[in-house]
Amino acid sequence: MVNFYTGEKRMEILPDAASLATKLKNTLIQYHSIEDGEWRIAKKTKDATVWRKPSEEFSGYLYKAQGVVEDITNRVVDHIRPGPYRLDWDSLMTTMDIVEKFEENCCVMRYTTAGQLWNIISPREFVDFSYTTPYEEGLLTCGISLDYGEVRPNFVRGFNHPCGWFCVPLKDRPDQSLLTGFIQTELRGMLPQSAVDTAMASTLANFYSDLRKALKTINY
Repeated sequence: MVNFYTGEKRMEILPDAASLATKLKNTLIQYHSIEDGEWRIAKKTKDATVWRKPSEEFSGYLYKAQGVVEDITNRVVDHIRPGPYRLDWDSLMTTMDIVEKFEENCCVMRYTTAGQLWNIISPREFVDFSYTTPYEEGLLTCGISLDYGEVRPNFVRGFNHPCGWFCVPLKDRPDQSLLTGFIQTELRGMLPQSAVDTAMASTLANFYSDLRKALKTINY
């Protein structure tokens, strides 16, 4: 397993994009190959199923989410990766700025999220390296947080350990996509673990329902 931990010293230098992108892709493919028996179900809705297992990156959980989205792969990923569509539909994300763009499929973004569970979990800020690349017949869009820049006032800086979304067309219905996500977010701050677990499972389930609604209503 790739260890992305960078220590306590704040990193002000942007990463080697090509090297980090390769590590990220390989790690996400590794997650995608984890046997079904290692996962425990955390939440199931009509739009998605969410599982979890202990993370090897930190003391929390690695979550897996999966569901079918009724649209073509490129359009689904365009709504997930950093860009003009994400803020329009993602109910958890409140701001998003591209800090640095390396090439078309690779950037560093800073974004903030709303408070959750009646503000037991206060608003968070993240600075993430993001990379999108072809995968099988579809796409993989993935990311990891960087210790970069000063934290905005009134926010807690969270940290996303290697995470990403695989989106591939269904073999018998190429106009629909199977979307599989792997998320391991360290929210940080003094939070009860039960609150974090509840929030993560619900957030991932809501992500699918929000995305499905957006794809039905947003037109190019």
